[in-house]
Amino acid sequence: MRYVLGAQVAVLTYGGVVHVVQLATGGWPPYGWAPPWLAAYFVSLTLFDPLAAVLLLAARRAGVVLAATVLVTDAAANGWATYVLHTGGTTARVAQAVITLLAVGALVTAPWLWRSGGR
Repeated sequence: MRYVLGAQVAVLTYGGVVHVVQLATGGWPPYGWAPPWLAAYFVSLTLFDPLAAVLLLAARRAGVVLAATVLVTDAAANGWATYVLHTGGTTARVAQAVITLLAVGALVTAPWLWRSGGR
């Protein structure tokens, strides 16, 4: 389970960094191409991605729940942006598919991480 935990922490840390970089380089308003609710969600990931990673590292069950929630909702939000708003092309579709696979992985491994107390 240490490898699963490490992978999830790495994914969430990477996600947090990506969202910080997007905020720093994307201009104002952040995610100006998105509806306000979607932009607010993506901005919130600058907090929730690293928070989930820290909670997982601290062996908190809340980290298991937050990690799965963040990845599932991120996959849904990116799906909305990619397929409903039609933002991006092939790269956006591939990225959304990867996030969806990561979300499925978080859901599949959540019971084991939960039983181990988040370790």
